[in-house]
Amino acid sequence: MTQVINTLKAGLSTGGFEREAAQAVNNKQARSLYAARVKIHPKAAHGFFRRLKWMILGVALAVYYVLPWLRYDRGPHAPDQAVLADLAGRRFYFFFIEIWPQEFYYIAGLLIMAGVGLFLVTSVVGRAWCGYACPQTVWTDLFMKVEEWIEGDRNARIKLDQANWGILKLIKRLVKNAVWLLIALATGGAWIFYFADAPTLAQSFVNFTAPPAAYFTVATLTATTFVFAGYMREQVCTYMCPWPRIQGAMLDEDSLIVTYNTWRGESRSGHRKRVEQAAVGDCVDCNACVAVCPMGIDIRDGNQLECITCALCIDACDGVMEKVGTPKGLISYSTLRNYNASVAGHPSKPNWHVMLRARTVIYSTLWLLIGVAMVTSLLMRDRLGLDVVADRNPLFVTLADGSARDGYTIKILNMEARPRRFLLSLHGLDGASLSSPDLDEPKGDGFEIAVEADKLRQVKVFLEVPPDELKHEPEEFDFRVREVTQGETAETAEARAIFHGYKRNP
Repeated sequence: MTQVINTLKAGLSTGGFEREAAQAVNNKQARSLYAARVKIHPKAAHGFFRRLKWMILGVALAVYYVLPWLRYDRGPHAPDQAVLADLAGRRFYFFFIEIWPQEFYYIAGLLIMAGVGLFLVTSVVGRAWCGYACPQTVWTDLFMKVEEWIEGDRNARIKLDQANWGILKLIKRLVKNAVWLLIALATGGAWIFYFADAPTLAQSFVNFTAPPAAYFTVATLTATTFVFAGYMREQVCTYMCPWPRIQGAMLDEDSLIVTYNTWRGESRSGHRKRVEQAAVGDCVDCNACVAVCPMGIDIRDGNQLECITCALCIDACDGVMEKVGTPKGLISYSTLRNYNASVAGHPSKPNWHVMLRARTVIYSTLWLLIGVAMVTSLLMRDRLGLDVVADRNPLFVTLADGSARDGYTIKILNMEARPRRFLLSLHGLDGASLSSPDLDEPKGDGFEIAVEADKLRQVKVFLEVPPDELKHEPEEFDFRVREVTQGETAETAEARAIFHGYKRNP
């Protein structure tokens, strides 16, 4: 290509042709910067870490798919779904815990705990979240297992990719994609069940009477799960997820990461003989670690951004070491400190002390403090709320007998899953009496108000003060509500208010 361009430059005298030739060179260089995705065909791994990943995958999927269907009896006035984000009712239920909109700080606290916990885990064992529990990893592992069941092992999948299209290849691809689509559909469907009663929503969804938002959500999650876990896979982790870039700030020389021990493995030899073992390393250059890697990297090239610390390369390498009769651990979890010590001729293994350092102690302490604060707040929180809104226009009314009257809107919030009755009374305002157009109660110093379970009730009240009790300026006082069915242990709430009526100067 360069020779062609040079010939064009030498043979053409006009500047326009030269610019076109130069542009052709630039376009060629720009195209060369793009590399198309090379499909990865991971080999099935066997060993401790592979079994651990299957166990975590099973638990994660069971929690995700089953949790919306669990029941929890909260009484006749509350939903019986154990975990429910009731957007219509503006509630979040988690077994015996009920979160109201004004208590959203509990959700914020959980998110902060999740972030700090992720920092802690990364500081101790690297990207363990990415390798074992991240949804992208969980569903990708599931999709790859389906692919292995239908298309065969690694070699069979490679041959199938290279083969011309025929009936067998078409059938396998159709079956694989159909199963993937069913899993993706179940994934999107399970998500919406967290936001409404699962059996009711499932029936309406099948009958095509569910809200449009439900179908849109299922379609979106189905498409993203199918594409991300089926076809993008490692590209999501490498190019879309920000965590590989952030994790560098979380790691230090005492963080456990998957490491190829070059001091033991190099130099490599694929045809080692017993008499030559002293001259070469333990690595037999079998590429088993590369074959099982879902990210398609070679761990022997060192710590890399793409590595998700799934440790499947450890399982693969240990299997080879066992076959060739050398100790396991050529690839292992290790810290930079231990690795450097081994290179210097003082090999050692990480111990529990790597967890007790300033960074991990700070993260652990912060995580525990937030958790303790949230639990304490949950146990001590009030289940009764009172809010008072004074009328603004007019501030007060002077009656014919000289009394002054103010209007207020009383808001009583019953945050328990049972109906309750409350006694509304006044404190700090002498001679005042209450009346309400919303209640069939006579004028007096207080009256009872019934509030339904998990409801807010608004009541309009008028407060009247006789002329001989009026002051020359507004007075502060308290509205108080007290549950009338619980005796001395009854819950109470108070709200400060101002009576704007005052005695006029003669």
